[in-house]
Amino acid sequence: MQADTALVPDIQEDYPFMSFDGPANVLICPNLASANIAYKLLQRIAGAEMTGPILEGLSRPAHVLQRGDSVRDVVHMAAICAVDAQRHARQRL
Repeated sequence: MQADTALVPDIQEDYPFMSFDGPANVLICPNLASANIAYKLLQRIAGAEMTGPILEGLSRPAHVLQRGDSVRDVVHMAAICAVDAQRHARQRL
């Protein structure tokens, strides 16, 4: 679905065959370039709170902090990293 459909309740009304409980809280983008564009626009223009980028599909957990990240960003990413490490440890058993 398009980003505006995922985020704007008025547009969602045009899709009665889909059930929404409000705007999306997760966006999945087709590539890194579009993800970075969407991420920065939502953060800067809409004032959205972001956590990420979150890397998926690697053989082991890996996470990235960006230059200028706040303490909040570091704490949230550390929590995500801890959960991924636990999941990876369980899969190895």
